[in-house]
Amino acid sequence: MKKMINAIRVYQYGGPEELKYEKILCPEPKEGEVLIRVHSVGVLPVDWKLRQGLFKEIRSIQFPYIPGSAFSGVVEEVGVNVTTYRKGQQVFGRSTMGTYAEYIVVSKESLVLKPPSIHFDDAATISGGAATAWQALIHDGKVKAGQRVLIHGAAGGVGSYAVQFAKWKGAHVIGTASPANTDFVRSLGAETVIDYTSTPFEEVVKDVDLVMDTVGGDTLERSWSVVKSGGTLISLLEQPSLEKAKKHGIKALKPNRLSSIEDLKEIAQLMEEGIIKAVILKTFPLHEARRAHELSQIGHGRGRIILHIEN
Repeated sequence: MKKMINAIRVYQYGGPEELKYEKILCPEPKEGEVLIRVHSVGVLPVDWKLRQGLFKEIRSIQFPYIPGSAFSGVVEEVGVNVTTYRKGQQVFGRSTMGTYAEYIVVSKESLVLKPPSIHFDDAATISGGAATAWQALIHDGKVKAGQRVLIHGAAGGVGSYAVQFAKWKGAHVIGTASPANTDFVRSLGAETVIDYTSTPFEEVVKDVDLVMDTVGGDTLERSWSVVKSGGTLISLLEQPSLEKAKKHGIKALKPNRLSSIEDLKEIAQLMEEGIIKAVILKTFPLHEARRAHELSQIGHGRGRIILHIEN
């Protein structure tokens, strides 16, 4: 008899109530695939946006589907022609086939060996929070020592990593955060932290080399004036106006590629060395995925939300 496992599935677009906790058949790895016993899953904003149908115009979904992409776990079984991994190895990575489940099947190219010193929960924040910040700052922004970098939403799942990466590169880091998170953002390495509820950042910040915006909307629009000529404005949520970029003499973009497996390895190495640290807002068991999505949708949190799976 085939093994039954617990998983979250979505049958139609809608609110958190569409996350159904149910039994499904355990998947089996095909050629080039690996079966993972999942320990931790990163709950990303894209997960609830996809569930709500916000991407249905650009991404087709076959229902029912299992949400999630970021994970960590242990190799349970390998498919044919998989020689790089073996049962019992601790790994992390990302999957396009859904990760809110006790066991998942992923391509062998989607995996990275997890350093033993990194907790499973921390490893599950790398693909998503850390990788997004890495792509924006290291690849697209090409942040350098001595630059002035402004990070909006500096306490969030992406922003908290961005502050640490920019500091590691030797930049002068300025972050915006709520009053409850100003000390926290400063502890991550930001030299200046602006309470966005009381101080318009554009009134106190000028001539920055790079802005990384994780908020969008009005925050993005108010950011044009603070970037110096030749600088860079990066928005994670929307494509900034190329016309405005030309007018201001700056580079403006929205990252459009995923970080590579080599990037994930480098981030894990920095975490293992203690140069950067994962920030976790809260963990939930798999059956409370609805609560995890509700918390994610509120926003303004500190760090990443994790589904911690006991199996």
